[in-house]
Amino acid sequence: MTMKELLEREFATIPELIRLNAAERPEHPALLQDDRRLDFAELDAAMDRVGVTLQRAGLAAGDSIAICAATSIEYAVLFLGAVRVGVIVAPLAPSSTPQSLVAMLDDCAAKLLFVDDSVAKALEPVADQLRMPRIALRPAAGSGGLDGLGHWLADSRDRPSPVELAPDAAFNVIYSSGTTGTPKGIVQPNRMRWAHVSRGADAGYGPAAVILLATPLYSNTTLVSFFPGIALGGSVVLMAKFDAAKYLELAQRHRVTHGMLVPVQYQRIMDLPEFDRFDLSSFFMKFCTSAPFSAALKRRVIERWPGGLTEYYGMTEGGGSTILYCHLFPHKLHTVGQPAEGHDIRLIDEGGAELPRGADVVGEVVGRSSSMMLGYHNQTAKSREAEWFDAQGRRFIRTGDVGRIDEDGFLVLMDRRKDMVISGGFNIYPSDLEAELRQHPAVADAAVVGVPSAEWGETPVAFVVRRAGHGDAPDAIRRWVNDRVGKTQRLADLKLIDELPRSAIGKVLKRELRDGYRA
Repeated sequence: MTMKELLEREFATIPELIRLNAAERPEHPALLQDDRRLDFAELDAAMDRVGVTLQRAGLAAGDSIAICAATSIEYAVLFLGAVRVGVIVAPLAPSSTPQSLVAMLDDCAAKLLFVDDSVAKALEPVADQLRMPRIALRPAAGSGGLDGLGHWLADSRDRPSPVELAPDAAFNVIYSSGTTGTPKGIVQPNRMRWAHVSRGADAGYGPAAVILLATPLYSNTTLVSFFPGIALGGSVVLMAKFDAAKYLELAQRHRVTHGMLVPVQYQRIMDLPEFDRFDLSSFFMKFCTSAPFSAALKRRVIERWPGGLTEYYGMTEGGGSTILYCHLFPHKLHTVGQPAEGHDIRLIDEGGAELPRGADVVGEVVGRSSSMMLGYHNQTAKSREAEWFDAQGRRFIRTGDVGRIDEDGFLVLMDRRKDMVISGGFNIYPSDLEAELRQHPAVADAAVVGVPSAEWGETPVAFVVRRAGHGDAPDAIRRWVNDRVGKTQRLADLKLIDELPRSAIGKVLKRELRDGYRA
């Protein structure tokens, strides 16, 4: 069967596509990191070895393993090899607290845990609470090979026992966070991952593509680019840790065509004085998702960085997604684009009633598509809370985001519903205040949260990272902003901060700011 025939099927699998790439272009580079590379023939064989080893260890389709480590070739091979035999992968964030990791491991019922040295050390205080064997995942120092898994992999050239991957069987469990508290496990089925791959050709993925990934492999942000890239025959360049200058060096060296970055990474790259010295002419498309992407930053990227720029808006849970082709719609950079093909985006009010279409209608965004989670693992009530059903009984996923749909069908996001500040009965959207703050010459970055107020119920407070070389006082910046916003929007306080707390994929951790201010 050819690649074209596979992609025309209603459902196929990522391991099938990789097997086909190995047959058609065995020596084509599949995975690259530092001075190491794995071609498609080596990748396919390594996936088989992982599958055989898992089966010999007693794991069957539907069982789970967990990986908690920095990005490496071994990590990618392990993930793909487990998928080949129907074993569910739970990629966990190394930044999680040890107790949170224990909770996630218990929740996903992992039979094996793969860790790197730093995670192994972090888990020492809770070692007696871990119920599964731990296997070291050590990236090799030399070129090629899989030395970091060699001590565990079966010495076999056999293929694993074949497993049929059903469309609605679980592919992986992605945990919603992990820095504090107990995150929710989002169960993504094979059908959802296939939907990502099957539309990958539209984004230019294929054998000529070179994809540079600088976000971690445990993040869905990375995986929505990694799986289409590798499955459709592209070469994936992995970075274990993001560095703006290093990113540009790798992009130039490998003649990168595709990149997935989050907004804070774009900001750091564009701020580099040496940005224009790099040859980035090979870029076909750059992608962005996961956090608010300001119109001003989008404009800087499309004006100075060759190739297109596409912003995706959606959730790890799936549902409806929107796409903004920034280079094609420069007058719509304040939006997150139009619904993707086959995706249904609607607005509902606080009571769950569907709102009529209208450019001034504001409500919670809900969405439906073929890319939807099965639910939250072991959390039926939470799964129901995340769902909304229309009058015909069709299932949608609630985003928790507040927005409006303009006269051209582009979605304009206002804010997270949980981050919206209700002061004196008025809705205040922190994103509006943050955008205003960033207009001040002394402000490099800003976040606004709501804090309790005896007089108003809630009131907005700003946290500002001051631009280097500016000594403006907090009160002066606050007065400047308050003179430019509505009376109900005025900031009650403004705090200077060295750096906004962010997750590994660049989301501002507003709960930390809110809790710190209250304390």
